[in-house]
Amino acid sequence: MKTRSNLSSPVHRMGSGLRWASAAAVFALVAGCATGPNANPADPLEPFNRGVTRFNDTVDDAVLVPVATAYQKVLPSMVRTGVNNFFGNIGDVWSLANNVAQLKLQDSAETFMRLNVNTFFGLGGLLDVATEAGIPRHEKDFGQTLGYWGVAPGPYLVLPLLGPSTVRDAAAKPLDFWGDPVNHIHDVAWRNSLTVLDVVDTRSQYLRAGRLLGDAALDKYSFTRDAFLQRRQSQIYDGNPPDDGAGK
Repeated sequence: MKTRSNLSSPVHRMGSGLRWASAAAVFALVAGCATGPNANPADPLEPFNRGVTRFNDTVDDAVLVPVATAYQKVLPSMVRTGVNNFFGNIGDVWSLANNVAQLKLQDSAETFMRLNVNTFFGLGGLLDVATEAGIPRHEKDFGQTLGYWGVAPGPYLVLPLLGPSTVRDAAAKPLDFWGDPVNHIHDVAWRNSLTVLDVVDTRSQYLRAGRLLGDAALDKYSFTRDAFLQRRQSQIYDGNPPDDGAGK
């Protein structure tokens, strides 16, 4: 991330939130913030995490859901698909770096091909020509790379504004932010606008799932935690986690 970033930018505020979350997590660990004998062993910080989750849900309901709903209603589906494709293509840059770091030659080659095909033949990524051509996407981040090389996830951790994570993935977030090409745009207005658009577009894709989860008769926090941890394990093992259930 550029050191000359505007202090009022969303990216800077995310960085501040991460530093606060890390400090709070350390405090919770030192304070022994466990939940008793029936607690999920992957979630010793559950009281802290539930508090952050309530804060995130409040922000989501008050800001993100209304904005994402308006975004979905105002923009035609074709435009929203183009926006999603554009950010997906940008994300492939960092995915390529992490596939290379994991020494996955075929995935690296296919990701490199996706970038070139979508950038040059897909109008800068607005069209997902690569998927139509049968070139799969291999999304990877630095947290997955650490897990691939044997770094344990550590406790489940909910980050302010950023949501579900683990201690390992939270530690990897600063490098993931640095690896996002959007964060290297020098023009502050453009960088902030693209960051906000990416957040709103992403949230709009989960509006229906969020409503269904909110209406379901279950513990939303536990469901989200278990689904996240299972998904992260699957991502690290490329969909083939070990039979013994040992996670990374």
